[in-house]
Amino acid sequence: MSETSEDRDAHAALATLSTERADPRYAAIDRLGTLELARTMNEADATVPDAVAAVLPELADAIDAVVERLASGGRLRYVGAGTAGRVAVMDAAECPPTFSTPPELVAAILAGGRAAEGGAVEGTEDDAEAGAAAIAADGIGPADVVVGLAASGRTPFVVAAVREARRRGALTVGLSCNAGTVLSAEAEHAIEVRVGTEVVAGSTRLKSGTAQKLVLNMISTITMVRLGKVYRNYMVDMRVLNSKLADRAVRMIGEITGADRPAAQAALASAGNRIKTAVVMIELGVDAAEADRRLTEADGRLAAALTADSVQRHSA
Repeated sequence: MSETSEDRDAHAALATLSTERADPRYAAIDRLGTLELARTMNEADATVPDAVAAVLPELADAIDAVVERLASGGRLRYVGAGTAGRVAVMDAAECPPTFSTPPELVAAILAGGRAAEGGAVEGTEDDAEAGAAAIAADGIGPADVVVGLAASGRTPFVVAAVREARRRGALTVGLSCNAGTVLSAEAEHAIEVRVGTEVVAGSTRLKSGTAQKLVLNMISTITMVRLGKVYRNYMVDMRVLNSKLADRAVRMIGEITGADRPAAQAALASAGNRIKTAVVMIELGVDAAEADRRLTEADGRLAAALTADSVQRHSA
């Protein structure tokens, strides 16, 4: 099949992206020893946090908008292909156990679907129609948030998904690792983390993937902090799913309340393994039902449930 002028333009544009260019500094990596190569990669990776720091104002604005939507009952969706999509799947999967969010609150839409989670599914990232269709199939609307991830900033599946989400009134965020991208133009909030060239030319699972993970860490974690899922710096909405997490929960309760280990364990058991409920029980001397009622009145925010005003209001 002959190449069209449109194809040639697309190929030329791709070649100009910093994440695609071969960097002369790394031209001899195939001849380096293991330790020297590890140092080279480590030095390259060390530049990523600075690249993220450069976009913190834009990122903070986007997160504030995400918080507003989710506080009003909306959902958060990440959309990506390849490495970006798998980074998104990982971040979304961690929200329910860490913050006790329902599975439908934060989820990832990956080009190629579940089959692409463990490897490449040929051609799916180029399917713009599939990207738009995935947004429609998920019923995305004005209450929701869609974050598109593409290191190049031009992946058709992701760009089309963000375009469709914005058409439907959703809040849209575009996260890319190049400047002036198509994805940025389509999204309401553009976050361009300019990581530069990769040690292995075009391998965006390296610095670009690291940058995307750092940004998604901030989006999900800061959003949950702002929604009251964290007390001080404790993950008090964590699900207690195994012995390690049970031990962590008991330590959290003890550190927050000053209770000894047996008292913290007893409260956690009486609370049905709900950390916030156990803390309120100990701090306010109430049973689990009353602790749950106070937390409900405080919209699940532990700090509010523990305030003197809250105590006075419920005892009046």
